[in-house]
Amino acid sequence: MRALGAVVVVGLVTVAVACTRGAPPAPADAGALPATSAAAVASVAPAPAAGPEAGGAPDAGGPCPDDMVSVDTTYCPDVERRCLDMEHEEQNHLQICHAYEPQTRCRTEEKRVAFCIDRYEYPNRTGAHPVWMLDWNQAQATCESKGKRLCMASEWTAACEGPEHTPFPYGWVRDHDKCNVDNFYIDPKKPGPRAQFFFYSKDPEVAFKELSRLDQSVPSGSMETCRSGFGVYDMPGNVDEWVVNDGPQREKSQWAALKGGAWGHVRSQCRPTTYSHEPDFTYYFVGFRCCRDADGAPPEAKWTPSPQAVPAPSVEPHDFAPEPIVPIDSPGPSKTKYARTGHRE
Repeated sequence: MRALGAVVVVGLVTVAVACTRGAPPAPADAGALPATSAAAVASVAPAPAAGPEAGGAPDAGGPCPDDMVSVDTTYCPDVERRCLDMEHEEQNHLQICHAYEPQTRCRTEEKRVAFCIDRYEYPNRTGAHPVWMLDWNQAQATCESKGKRLCMASEWTAACEGPEHTPFPYGWVRDHDKCNVDNFYIDPKKPGPRAQFFFYSKDPEVAFKELSRLDQSVPSGSMETCRSGFGVYDMPGNVDEWVVNDGPQREKSQWAALKGGAWGHVRSQCRPTTYSHEPDFTYYFVGFRCCRDADGAPPEAKWTPSPQAVPAPSVEPHDFAPEPIVPIDSPGPSKTKYARTGHRE
């Protein structure tokens, strides 16, 4: 598996301007940046539902709908952080920081940003299974059908870093007991060496059986510790999330990008972004969440893409995920976790 993207490392200084990705087992690289704590992700009781069925406490009279979180903060487009504990991940040639000095230097001018973001991965319901196997256009169309849109990459990062602007939603040190990351992968199957994986099968029963066998996700909001300072759940890990690339095009991304990484030994920070897939890419651990503009936010608080960004196309609103996903005997997270390359915890 080849490493994709870029994490810039200068001495002890790591600038997470993009993401090196790559993780066994499939051609869909899954990001980079592992864990530092011991023990497997324990079974965590689902967080009690707060607010309406769609999940989340009501923002009565606030700038966002009941099922979304209001984010109003300052955002730095280009940060510098000092890594205190660096791992070189051998298989994918990744530089993975396990702990940072608790301070951030902004290389550019900070900007206020105000918006609304789903509290959970789509379908944005406490305890639901996150959506999988939708491409960027389908994800955007589904958000549009709810009066929302996909988040811009910078919005997603701001919501994840929280008001304290930390590299992980829970602080400065990576911890795979807090979010669903660092699981040992289950190898996808295919009928032959040149054939597509079974989860791409045109036979729905064949595809769903394989998707269920590979599924190592946890229900949305079930890990109370995997929550940003703004109250947004499961941003690193669980499933990768489609966003709008609001910066210059890199690799195959065009107007699309992925944030958060999935459940494997991959990126698990707020800042890294993956650009190695085209908008029509689908995969068994790729999902999304939605954003929208905040009511009453001043024009200067609305995030605007870079002039070099590829404009995202308009899509016809359509719900591509109308039914809940209920896997068949999925294994869930692995009992052992990646710690550093070649080691288990």
